[in-house]
Amino acid sequence: MDKPRILNLKALPEAEGRPHGQFATKHVLLGAPLGARKLGYNLTEIPPGKRSFPYHFHHVNEELFLILEGTGELRWPGGNHPLEPMDLVCCPPGPDSAHQFRNTGTVPLRYLALSTVEDPEVVEYPDSGKYAVTVGRPLGGTPADAKFRVVAFKKDEVDYFAGE
Repeated sequence: MDKPRILNLKALPEAEGRPHGQFATKHVLLGAPLGARKLGYNLTEIPPGKRSFPYHFHHVNEELFLILEGTGELRWPGGNHPLEPMDLVCCPPGPDSAHQFRNTGTVPLRYLALSTVEDPEVVEYPDSGKYAVTVGRPLGGTPADAKFRVVAFKKDEVDYFAGE
């Protein structure tokens, strides 16, 4: 029999990230090390004063977030909502679940992110009018690891037969 698939959040490796202006997150991917097959998990950390990702929603995948440490704010279609440890945030697919996290505190905002990992995935970014399509992302991988990924502006749509 295999060992239990257990990771202690206190014993994880250093989170890795890539800051970009007002956005800064660090992540520790947890799904693959735990042996997950249908769900993705990661531990996310946002430094004080920073935002997680551009405001977005998913057309396919559902997400759940458990706030572990720090304080912040959830931006969603209903406005802004304060966040504190032990809050759960559910984001089913669709525009009514657009979301973005911002750290409003003085210490890192840490949360556990869980999501389905259905493929392909389509994400829309209402503020910028962009969308992203990702196909063939390996379990435990990032969108950059996908077999196909495109991020483009919706305004640049072309006719089905363009270029044919």
